[in-house]
Amino acid sequence: MVLLHVKRGDESVCLFNTTVDSPLETVIQQIAAIYNGRLKVDRICAEIPELADHGVTLPPNMQGLTEEQVVELKLKDEWEDQCVPSGGMVFRKDEMGRRNGHAPNDKMKEVLMRTVEEAKALISKKQVQANVCVTMEMVKEALDPLRGAVMIVYPMGLPPHDPIRMEFEDQEDLSGTQASLQVIAEDECQLWWAGKEMQRGKKLQDYIGKNEKTKLVVKIQKKGQGQPAREPLVTDEQQKQMMLQQYRRQEELKKLEEADDDGHLDSEWADRQTLRKQFQGLSNIKWGPR
Repeated sequence: MVLLHVKRGDESVCLFNTTVDSPLETVIQQIAAIYNGRLKVDRICAEIPELADHGVTLPPNMQGLTEEQVVELKLKDEWEDQCVPSGGMVFRKDEMGRRNGHAPNDKMKEVLMRTVEEAKALISKKQVQANVCVTMEMVKEALDPLRGAVMIVYPMGLPPHDPIRMEFEDQEDLSGTQASLQVIAEDECQLWWAGKEMQRGKKLQDYIGKNEKTKLVVKIQKKGQGQPAREPLVTDEQQKQMMLQQYRRQEELKKLEEADDDGHLDSEWADRQTLRKQFQGLSNIKWGPR
C-alpha cells in the first residue's frame, strides 16, 4: 500500500492509504470527500457548544434584535415550544442574540460536550502523528454520534434554520463565511506532489513507479490557486534537533577549552623544584623583616 501524507498548505490533513494502480480521479475524489467531511465535523463541533449553552437558533428575522425590538415588531419564534430539550430547559441568555437562551440542563449538556470531544479526537490531525489513516468511514463514525446526541437532547428535532440541522441534512449555507474558503469541491480539487500536479486520467504509478511501499507528502489545492509551496528540505523538528546538536557541541568545546587552560602551571604543586627545596630546607623562605 502507498501511504499519502495529505497536507493543505503547511498543515497536515490526514494519512491516506491507496495503491500504485489506483486511478488518480478516484484518489482525488476520496481525499476531497475526507477533507470536506472533516471540515463538516469541525463546523458541527463548533456549533454544538453554543447549542448546549444557549439553546436552538432563533429565526433569521429575529437574530440580533433586542427584546424590545422583538415586541415592537410583533415577532414570534414558532419553534420555541416545539424544540424543548429533554429534562427541561435552563435559561442562559445569548448575548449575541443568535439563540433563544433555552439551554439543556447540565446532564444533557454533558452528553453533547462528551460526544463533541470524541468526534474531534476521531478525525484529529493528531492521527497523523499516531500513524492512523483517516477514512470516509471514520468521518461517518464521527458524524453519527453527533447526530445521535442531538436527537437525545432534542427528541423533537431542531428548527430547519438551525445550522446544526442544516449541516446534518447537507443544506448548510456557507456563502460569505470564512468556512466557505476552506471547502474544496471534488471537481475543483487538485493533488500536487514534488511541485507537479497529478493529472486526473492517470494512475499513481505514472508518477511514483510500481513500488507499493512508498510514502509521499502530497498537497491538495483548489483549482485556479496555482502551485502550492513545496515542502522544505528540513522539517521543523529536524531543524530543532540540528540546533540542539550544535548547542551541545559548543558546550563540549567550551569544556575542552577550559580543560586545556595552562593556568594551573603557576600553582605551587606544579613546581618541579618543590621536593628538592624541601630537602635543602629552602621551602617557605620569606624575605623581609620579622
